[in-house]
This record gives sequence, C-alpha cells and structure tokens, in this order.
Amino acid sequence: MNVKGKKYRTIWMEDSSVFMIEQNLLPFEFKIFEAKTYKETCFGISTMIVRGAGAIGAAAAYAMAQAFLEAPENGFWKFLEKAKKDIEDTRPTARNLFYAVERVFEAGKISVENALAEAQKVANKDAEDSQKIGKFGSELIKDGFNIETHCNAGWLAFVDHGTALSPIYYAHYQKKKVFVYVDETRPRSQGARLTAWELKNENVPHVIIPDNAGAFLMSQGKVDIMIVGADRIAVNGDVANKIGTLEKAIVAKEYGVPFYVAAPTSTFDLECKSGKDIIIENRSQDEVLYQTGINENGEKQKVLVCSPGSDAINPAFDVTDAKYITGIITEKGIIKPDADEIAKLFA
Repeated sequence: MNVKGKKYRTIWMEDSSVFMIEQNLLPFEFKIFEAKTYKETCFGISTMIVRGAGAIGAAAAYAMAQAFLEAPENGFWKFLEKAKKDIEDTRPTARNLFYAVERVFEAGKISVENALAEAQKVANKDAEDSQKIGKFGSELIKDGFNIETHCNAGWLAFVDHGTALSPIYYAHYQKKKVFVYVDETRPRSQGARLTAWELKNENVPHVIIPDNAGAFLMSQGKVDIMIVGADRIAVNGDVANKIGTLEKAIVAKEYGVPFYVAAPTSTFDLECKSGKDIIIENRSQDEVLYQTGINENGEKQKVLVCSPGSDAINPAFDVTDAKYITGIITEKGIIKPDADEIAKLFA
C-alpha cells in the first residue's frame, strides 16, 4: 500500500530487526517501530503496535526467526522452547499466530537460515492470500453497493491488501461505485481510526458510524452487504472476530443483509470443533475507560471518558455462530460456513 507516495507493507524484516507500522499512533501520526529482539516483537504484538490476524501471524513468524538468531549455543533448544511460549502468550485468540510460530519452529529444526526463510514465506503468503480474497470477494459487490464493515481487516491487519477491505479495494479499482459504512468499533476504535484512514488514502467514499447505528441503517435498507474479518474459525464454521461482530450478524440475518467473513485458510483451526472452544482474550479495562485523541493544538491526549471509580470489562472478541454467516471468502474461493465445505478446503 502507498502512504504519502511510498509503498509499505504493514510489517517486514531486515537483517535481525522487525519493522512494523505503529498502529497505536494512527491516524494522527505515521511512524515505524523497530523491534531488534524477539521480545521487542512480542511487545509489539501484545501492545497492539501490530494487530490483525495476518499481521500478527507475520509478526509471530518473524519473532520466532529472531529467537533462532538470538539463541545461545549452550541451551539452544531450551531458549527456543521458552521463546515459542513467550510468543504464543502474546495474543491467545488469533489462530494465525500459532500457525506461523509452529511453521517457523519446525523449519528451524533444519537450520537457522531455514527458519528465516520460512518466516518470510509466511509473510509473503499472507499478502498473496489477501490479494486472492480481494478478487473473489469483489464478485459479490455490485455497482452502487453500500457496504458495512466492523473493526479493521484491511491492509493494516495483514501484510498487505487485507481481507474484509480487499474486495472493496478491488471493486473500487474496477470502477464500481461503492460506499462504505465504517463501524467505529469501540473500545479501541479500529474502524474509526484505521479503516477510515485506509479508505481515505485509497479515495474510497465512506462515513464513520456509531457501533449501534448498524441496525438502524439495515432496517432502512441502506446496507447491501456486510463484510468482516476473522481471528479464528472453527471447523463447524463458527467465527471469532472483534467484539460486536455477533450482534451485527444477528441484525443482518433479521433484515436479510448478506453477511460475509473474509479470511485465509491459515485462520481456520482444524483442532477447534466449535466456537465454544475458542479462547477469548480479555484486555485491560483502561481501553474502555479512557480514549486517546488530539486536541485543537494537535497534541495527543489521553482522557477519562467514563464515570470516575467505575470498573469495566473488556472482552476483545466474540463468536458468531455459523448460522448467521452467509459465506466465508478465502484465497481458494467462497464457501458456506459448514464442516463439509471447510473440510474440502484442506482435502
């Protein structure tokens, strides 16, 4: 993707350092964070400097590769086993993280160079899969469509292109007239801060809406299709995604709005029978109680926006039952969210 005339990936590795776009600063400041060690890359994942299923997977792959570079000769495998666990503990819900770590760890059993090569393969495949998802998904979007999104599953959430936004970009490139309703996505506002920033850079017409405005718009027939991403998909088609996705899917079903999930096959967890088996990450209550923005002087400020002294709960994800999902857009095509179709993907 181009930012101010320069092409970037969301995350990449040079020598032993991992570079990532500092997403906590967007949309007010564009800055690159350099992680020189695997622990610094872990910090980047856990603090959401890098976020989104595919980007987390690439970061985890690079972190595992960094660990191979850092491991001492004495206690080599003990160091790597600990590093593997450290990386896996950063974000428990995203399937891509575990998939990527395992691939690089196994590749490293041959050589350190092989681990590095495998990490790059993980990142490259993520970008390629996102591109294919865009091509398949754009077939669902007709000229003049109004599309609703939730959270950010654009190029910032992946190495490039994205998943939920990739079909929108392709439709836009095909000169289809599209308009996007961007859920703000509380409490971290990834829609308002990141998706809107992406769409503005790509000159895609859009407007930010309050999270609880989606049902109203659907009831008025103003939404033609909804596309979201996923952090983990069970073998029965249940999907874990950013908190708030479930209620949008239920409303879409009620008003006959097609509800699609866009995700690469690396997001499917073949060991997970249903959404009930998905671990839901709970994050700090401060993300709910405080908001960060800029004042009229352009200075960043963090302010309390809730009743002083009140506590909050902050589940980062929810699980949408397969029965509410119209289809899943993958790099291999669009499938129904059921066990038989998912099994065919991996046959």
